[in-house]
Amino acid sequence: MTTALFASNEASHRPAPGGPARWTRIIPSRIALGAILIGTLVAALYFRILGRLAIDWWQVPEDSHGLLVPLFSSYLLWSRRAAIRNVILAPEWSGAGIVCFGLTVLLLGEFGANVFLARTSFVILLTGLVVVFGGWELFRQLRFPVMVLLLGIPPPALLLNYVTLPLQLLAAQVAAVLLPLCGIPVLREGNVIQLSAITLEVAEACSGIRSLISLVAMAIFYGYFAETSNLRRLLLVLSSVPIAIAANSVRIVVTGLCVQHLGPDRAMGFFHEFSGWLVFLVSLAGLFLVHRFLALVWRRGHTS
Repeated sequence: MTTALFASNEASHRPAPGGPARWTRIIPSRIALGAILIGTLVAALYFRILGRLAIDWWQVPEDSHGLLVPLFSSYLLWSRRAAIRNVILAPEWSGAGIVCFGLTVLLLGEFGANVFLARTSFVILLTGLVVVFGGWELFRQLRFPVMVLLLGIPPPALLLNYVTLPLQLLAAQVAAVLLPLCGIPVLREGNVIQLSAITLEVAEACSGIRSLISLVAMAIFYGYFAETSNLRRLLLVLSSVPIAIAANSVRIVVTGLCVQHLGPDRAMGFFHEFSGWLVFLVSLAGLFLVHRFLALVWRRGHTS
């Protein structure tokens, strides 16, 4: 009788055949083998695409924030490890549709020579594979770590071209307003600013779009670690846009001041190259000040 009782208790704690399994139990060998095989295939498919992306992160200063993206995503996974272990594995074939969509985007990117589509397809495919092997509950736990990978993908040229010209014109307009206040007469035509000593053109590289993208990414990173309120995180990210635009406009104004007082050679030499990094650091400081302001407003709101 005692033997039968122990057998009954053991059977009651054993997962039902074909039923969902937890991460704390042994994953069925077929699922594990399938995941390994498909993971190897995905690595082969994206080795060149992701390798080229990593090179861009390392060599292109405007995309260097991408180096932090895999680290941030890995940290998110590590911080959620307890919740992930407790997820009930329930493979869903509905994820196969997402996988097919990701492969379609990959083919469009490869045959259409569109690196943005090819890189984005990796995140889509990864989403589908998570659903296929783990189910929607697992994807809910991994959603943010997976989606944050999109921050490391530089925007498509079509979008950059659409946004760049308005930013160029805005920066030139701000400079044309502020420089006369500093005693420097200017004549503006479009994105070209005529000074007495030199003509300044707010080119695409000076539009500030790249620093804006990097600052938005840094605002997301900073907001996650420094804030617990999702609303304040959102406000912090939104504030990064005007901060980046204002900082870039100030950069052009300072360049004009340097041209007037130090000469064109000095202004367009070392300072022009170094000012990009300096302005980005100032933007980060502005982001920190906005965060402190939000915290102060929230604190006063709760105490009143």
